[in-house]
Amino acid sequence: MFFLALACLFAMTATAQQPQSKAQMNAQKLGTTLYLIENYYVDTADIDKVTEDAIVAALKELDPHSAYISKKDVEKANEPLVGSFEGIGVTYQLIRDTITVISPTAGGPSEKVGIMAGDQFIKIDGEDAFGKKIDNEYVQNHLRGKKGTKVTVSVKRGNNPELIDFEIIRDKIPLNSINAAYMLDNHVGYIKLDRFAQESTQEFKEAFAKLQSQGMESLIFDLRGNTGGYLKTAVELVDQFLEDNKLIVFTEGINSPRQEWRSSKSGLYITGKLVVLIDEGSASASEILSGAIQDHDRGIVIGRRSFGKGLVQRPFNLPDGAQIRLTTSRYHTPSGRCIQRPYEKGAEDYAMEMEKRLKNGEYYHADSIHFPDSLKFKTAGGRTVYGGGGIMPDIFIPVDTAYNSKLYTDLVRKGALNRFTTDYGLKHRDKIKAQFVDFEHFNKDFEVGNDLIDGLKAAAKEAKVDWDDEQFKHSEKFLLLQMKALIARNVWETQQYYQVMAATDPGIQKALEVLGNEKEYRKILTR
Repeated sequence: MFFLALACLFAMTATAQQPQSKAQMNAQKLGTTLYLIENYYVDTADIDKVTEDAIVAALKELDPHSAYISKKDVEKANEPLVGSFEGIGVTYQLIRDTITVISPTAGGPSEKVGIMAGDQFIKIDGEDAFGKKIDNEYVQNHLRGKKGTKVTVSVKRGNNPELIDFEIIRDKIPLNSINAAYMLDNHVGYIKLDRFAQESTQEFKEAFAKLQSQGMESLIFDLRGNTGGYLKTAVELVDQFLEDNKLIVFTEGINSPRQEWRSSKSGLYITGKLVVLIDEGSASASEILSGAIQDHDRGIVIGRRSFGKGLVQRPFNLPDGAQIRLTTSRYHTPSGRCIQRPYEKGAEDYAMEMEKRLKNGEYYHADSIHFPDSLKFKTAGGRTVYGGGGIMPDIFIPVDTAYNSKLYTDLVRKGALNRFTTDYGLKHRDKIKAQFVDFEHFNKDFEVGNDLIDGLKAAAKEAKVDWDDEQFKHSEKFLLLQMKALIARNVWETQQYYQVMAATDPGIQKALEVLGNEKEYRKILTR
C-alpha cells in the first residue's frame, strides 16, 4: 500500500538521518490508520476508496481548485485541452432517446463511410442503441475508442424502413477551440475562443490570417464563457497583441519564487484596434489575457466582471496513475493585480459567488460593485483598475433581461427549444438549402413564422412546459432569434449560430459602436 510504504520510508529516513518533519509524522499517522482499517476493521473496507476519500477531503481544506483526479478520469480531464480524441467523428444529439447525427466531422471516419446528417443510430455492434439507457456516457463508451479499432452501426435514414449498416474504423478526431471566426462588417473581424487548448494558438493564427485577407482592420476577441486552459497558450495568444518584452503575467507562491512571462517580437496584431469580450464565465487563462490587454492599454475590455480564478495548479502524478492538481502559486496581471477572488470563508461560500453577484445586482448595474482603495492599481498609461478577484471591464454590459423569462428558462432547461429546432433543421435541411443560395441569404431573409412558433408550443407541451403568452411576449424577440440561430447551426455549422445571434448581441453591438468611433476608442484608453 502506497501510504504505508511511504510512512515506513519516512520513519526509516528520520531514524537514520534527522528528526521527522510534520509531513513525515502525518504521513506515518495516515499510513498507520489505513493499515489498521485494512487489518482490524469489523467489516470489509474498500481501502482504495477510503484512501481516495482521504485525499479528496485533505485537498478540499486547502483551496477551491486543488483537486484529486482518479486514474480512470485523468485522460478524460485532459481531453478538452489536448485538442483531440479518438472515435468515429460525429456531432450528435440525443433526441427522444435516440442518437441523432447533427453532422459528421469533415474528413472524419464517419463521413468517409457515408454517415449523413439526420442519421439515427439504432444499433451499435449489434446491440439496440435507443431507449432510456442511452445517455452521453453510453455514447462515449460505445462510439469512442482507440484509433484503428472497428465499430459497426445500423442506421435509420429518413423514411427508409430498412436499416443501413456501416463499418467505421475509429481515428483521431480534432477538437477545435475556436467556435467562430468571421467578418462582422467590411472592417471588423470577430473570433470566439472556447478554451485555451494545445492547438489554440495555431487555430488563432489561421483564423486571423483568413480575416486579414478579407480586409479586417479591427478585431473583437470573444472570451465570454471561456473557462481557461493552458498557461502556455494564454501567453502565446497575448503575445500576438503586444510589442516586444512586455510583461504578460507573473506567478508567486510561498514555495514558488516569482516567475515572469514576457512578449516576444512575433506578434501578429500589435497596433490594430482591439476589443476583448468577457463575462462572469471567463476564468483563468481568459483573465490572464484580458488583464494583460487592459494593463497595457492595448485594447478595450467590454462585458461583466470575470470569474476570478487566479490559482495555479501543478499536476503531480501518483504511483497508481491518478493525479493531484495542487495549487502552487497565484496569477498576477502586469500591474500587480491578483486575479483570484477571496476564498477564506470556505468552499460553500466560494461556490455561491455567482449567486451573490446576482443578488447584489452586479449583473445589471455596474455601480453595485465597490472596490476599496487598497485594491487600486494603475495601467501602463495611468488608468485606474482594481484587483480583488476577476477583471472588471472598461465598459459594463448588463445581462439581457430576455433571459429572465421563466418560459425561456424552462424551454431550455427541459430541452424543448433545442429538440424542436434540431428536429426542424434536420427535417428541412434540403428545403432550406434549396430556398436560400447560401447562409448569408438565409441570415438576411429567413423569418421565424407562426408555423415554427406553433411547433415550439407543441414541443413545450410534450416537454411539460407551461406556455405563458405574457412571458413569451417578454422574450419573443430574443427567443425567435435563438430559434433561427439554432436552425442555422443544424443546417450549417456552429459558426452560423453566432453569426445570427450577433445581430442583437449587446456586447458585440457595443464593441462595433466603440470601434467605429476613433475618438471614443482613444478616449477610453486614456481616461
